[in-house]
Amino acid sequence: MIAFAILIFLFLGSVEGFSTKSQPCTYDKEKMCKPALATAIFSTVSFLLGAITSVLSGFLGMKIATYANARTTLEARKGVGKAFIVAFRSGAVMGFLLAANGLLVLYIAINLFKLYYGDDWEGLFEAITGYGLGGSSMALFGRVGGGIYTKAADVGADLVGKVERNIPEDDPRNPAVIADNVGDNVGDIAGMGSDLFGSYAESSCAALVVASISSFGINHDFTGMLYPLLISSVGILVCLITTLFATDLFEIKVVKEIEPALKKQLIISTILMTVGIAIVTWIGVPSSFTIYNFGVQKVVKNWQLFLCVGVGLWAGLIIGFVTEYYTSNAYSPVQDVADSCRTGAATNVIFGLALGYKSVIIPIFAIAISIFVSFSFAAMYGIAVAALGMLSTIATGLAIDAYGPISDNAGGIAEMAGMSHRIRERTDALDAAGNTTAAIGKGFAIGSAALVSLALFGAFVSRAAITTVDVLTPKVFIGLIVGAMLPYWFSAMTMKSVGGAALKMVEEVRRQFNTIPGLMEGHAKPDYATCVKISTDASIKEMIPPGALVMLTPLIVGTFFGVETLSGVLAGALVSGVQIAISASNTGGAWDNAKKYIEAGASEHARTLGPKGSDPHKAAVIGDTIGDPLKDTSGPSLNILIKLMAVESLVFAPFFATHGGLLFKIF
Repeated sequence: MIAFAILIFLFLGSVEGFSTKSQPCTYDKEKMCKPALATAIFSTVSFLLGAITSVLSGFLGMKIATYANARTTLEARKGVGKAFIVAFRSGAVMGFLLAANGLLVLYIAINLFKLYYGDDWEGLFEAITGYGLGGSSMALFGRVGGGIYTKAADVGADLVGKVERNIPEDDPRNPAVIADNVGDNVGDIAGMGSDLFGSYAESSCAALVVASISSFGINHDFTGMLYPLLISSVGILVCLITTLFATDLFEIKVVKEIEPALKKQLIISTILMTVGIAIVTWIGVPSSFTIYNFGVQKVVKNWQLFLCVGVGLWAGLIIGFVTEYYTSNAYSPVQDVADSCRTGAATNVIFGLALGYKSVIIPIFAIAISIFVSFSFAAMYGIAVAALGMLSTIATGLAIDAYGPISDNAGGIAEMAGMSHRIRERTDALDAAGNTTAAIGKGFAIGSAALVSLALFGAFVSRAAITTVDVLTPKVFIGLIVGAMLPYWFSAMTMKSVGGAALKMVEEVRRQFNTIPGLMEGHAKPDYATCVKISTDASIKEMIPPGALVMLTPLIVGTFFGVETLSGVLAGALVSGVQIAISASNTGGAWDNAKKYIEAGASEHARTLGPKGSDPHKAAVIGDTIGDPLKDTSGPSLNILIKLMAVESLVFAPFFATHGGLLFKIF
């Protein structure tokens, strides 16, 4: 944080040579705006605010999750309904905390910055973009580091414990079991939380930057200007009402009601939110206003703005349900993958990969339609508020998402504490529902990342004063190709890190099984601390190269090749990153649930493939192990790659526009 804060200050301060004189405004040369040095100082401050909020959110989320998982195990003694309520409510606490923190800090920052900037809204909201950068840069480390941590432990525990030694999952004899349980909190709670917080902060910043040069900014209409924040605040109220449906209005009595209850949450929050957006748009936005669209003013009606937010909101729901269809073992895609395990691991892998590629089709159409509708109505502002629409039910989305790891760990605690088989069955049922809904959360995160980075891309293009991005110019095209390659390079780094760390973990677990006398019989205790240390060291060391790749690319490209090439890189990374992210997380989710389908043996078909320890089950475990880094490390981290590069380019846009393109200036 400190290193990057200094970079922001030096780069942005050097735009006007650290002068304290007022400068002509970017969009209206007759007016005078605050000096570039002020932008540098305030951008640095807002970067630190965003980063601290993000870290704090992850920390509090993990604290809540660790309190909640033991409580969930205890409640499971009374029945599945009671355990569900504890797990869901603790997820909801995290969801609300994150949505409210993000909103509160952003609102306070805007009001404090206003004391200095006064009527110079263009400068004020440009400085606020640092907030999104701070949120996302911490999310990158939470997601990548957390993903490497959890999957190294998970793969190590599964390969030796389940495949080689045939002992149950979360068995206390397995040395990697503690690291595995800690990892769930690190990757799924802290990583997911800071990731969605980053999305939220960036889409708000993109909308504010685009609006600051519209009629809201020119007429100083503060309410209209803060429309993006109003959407989020209504979202918090809507999600509060929605939570009551899961915990107070409908009580869960049997296992099969869990998954429908979680899915109802998404539908109810989306319907209520549509009404909420209509009210806020009608009250808070003038009946017509103008938006700056690449050099021309575009008149937008308030009902068109409502449709932009609505289209993002409903596209999110569609992506969520398509993800669920491809990753839940209640439907045919995953059952086909499970069936393919009969002929071994190779066919399982082939079927899983095919499923992942196929699952990209509908989400991409949903994103494409929402981009087309929102852009035709309100240009780049439309896309930014569509992204906010998709994220407006973030509190519910996070509640459902955090519920998964909490119930997973509750099962681990039940197994390690030697509680009765019945309790383990209940926590497993909670976990199976959580697995599917976690995939829905990832779908949301990836879909919103696509819209957010496009909105940021638009804000960057107008801030860097590029009128058109022409693919036929060599400068842009080389950027496009390199940008499309970056997600592959990034995925390679993260998967290799998981592989390397898992290798060390497997060796350590094998060593303990072979050298500690009485470990398999349960007379001796394994050395858990060494396995935790392997995961911790690997995650901290291995997250630096992928992090550096993402953080340094925009700086290097912008400085040496200029804004046109950088716009190509951003477009290329966005286009290829979204596809890989969706297919990777759905493939991994499908393999995981195919394994659970065989293990649960709930249907006649599943019983023909089982039981645990049979050849099809072993093939399914191998598929699940390959899918682990895909669904929990590479896939979800890619959405941070596409957002972070875009928001970083936007923050450094003044520097690139003034001093960028050194190589082309030389030749």
